[in-house]
Amino acid sequence: MPQLRSISPIKREFDLRGLRAVLAVAELGTFRRAAGELGYTQSALSHQVSSLERALGWALFHRPGGRGQVRLTPAGEAVCRRARRAMAEVEAIAADAEEAERGESLRVRVGVSQTAAAEIMPPALQAFREAHPAVEVVLTELEDYTDVAAILHQGQLDLAFAINPAPHESIEMVRVLEDSWVILTRRDSALADLERPGFEALDGLDLVAWTHRWRGQAELERAWSQRGIAPRIVYRTDDNLSLQRLVAAGLGHATIGRLAARRAVDPSLTWLPIRETLIPREIGLCYPRRRRMTATALALIAAIRAQTAL
Repeated sequence: MPQLRSISPIKREFDLRGLRAVLAVAELGTFRRAAGELGYTQSALSHQVSSLERALGWALFHRPGGRGQVRLTPAGEAVCRRARRAMAEVEAIAADAEEAERGESLRVRVGVSQTAAAEIMPPALQAFREAHPAVEVVLTELEDYTDVAAILHQGQLDLAFAINPAPHESIEMVRVLEDSWVILTRRDSALADLERPGFEALDGLDLVAWTHRWRGQAELERAWSQRGIAPRIVYRTDDNLSLQRLVAAGLGHATIGRLAARRAVDPSLTWLPIRETLIPREIGLCYPRRRRMTATALALIAAIRAQTAL
């Protein structure tokens, strides 16, 4: 009969710093970048991760050596899933204390894109509401061209989603997820038979696209032009539902984020992953750097990150 491992080393070695260290390395890809983000020396951060690995008895990262990007092991992926939930609970403790002490209704104002409102926030708010039923969360839809740094700095919102947010001295950004471009098409189209096509598969085809008010669309079209890819854009829209309905009607294909495509609005639709990145799409959650965040807002951030990591 195999001998059961004692959990005493795990209980001794587990602390919040170790969990934060593991999450930072997983998200940033290197120990050096994670150490800089958390304000540690690289050796101190490596020690925290190694202590956790010794206690668990499993390596959490594949380490290529040098400055190469590290990758999570299966054990590391499992630990990160639990660590994000644990950090969400820690933030919830502080929020509970804040609500009890203030004895008043709290409100968190969040700027959202159509995709964030439809795909990210519902499960996050469901989990958040179970722990904080008295908190009012106000969702305000933002256009792609909105100056997120300005509205956060002016205090109009507490948090705001952004795609590929530019670094700015007045805001902090936490990574939520990578929302890569995919091709949306009908299941009965010739494109649907392709396996991981490149963007060149769209050359000469009818396309339903976002308007140029959406910065990502303009960047994508410039990249296509530089590579000699020239789809025929027959319709443009600012509305995700309209875009998907036009594709379902057979009026053209589309390029949209994977998050919106994975739950297409019509059963006739399917989506194809694209083999090259070309234009990265990272969804970040931004908040003001120099304004004190409420514990409740921080708890909502933690709930969002915990749900998107599932």
